[in-house]
Amino acid sequence: MDKLKKVLSGQDGTNDDSNILQTVNDASTLSWGTRVKGFAICFVLGVLCSVLGTCLLWIPGAGLAVFAVLYTGGNFASLASTMFLMGPLNQLKRMCEKTRALATAIMLTCLILTLCAAFWWKNNGLALLFCILQFLAFAWYGLSYIPFARDAVMKLFSACLN
Repeated sequence: MDKLKKVLSGQDGTNDDSNILQTVNDASTLSWGTRVKGFAICFVLGVLCSVLGTCLLWIPGAGLAVFAVLYTGGNFASLASTMFLMGPLNQLKRMCEKTRALATAIMLTCLILTLCAAFWWKNNGLALLFCILQFLAFAWYGLSYIPFARDAVMKLFSACLN
């Protein structure tokens, strides 16, 4: 009924999606101290999960599946930690920028494929491959936030190959 009133009163309802996202973003504002604490907790949890997963990789039998879950969860927590600093909407916008879109897509795809390979397909080799690709995509994504870091890495690898 409210939408009908808006349309009849001359207010266009085309900005509802952006208004909803802005409302969610405004409602989730935290103080700077709380944001830093949230970032630190998520980041430390992410690193601990990744390290613990790497340590448990060598358990016979289920070691690779446990590694895949903990490593993927650690990367997801580390990625989510930056949402505390920038806010969820701003982080999602930055992840989809032209310079990061490919790295983001590969990283998120590898996060999902790692879990699929470990549990659905039960293929340890693929799970390990996707974990490696996950690491490389996450590193490339992270380098995109540092000015000229990607160029420096490219020059370093080209110098090593020549």
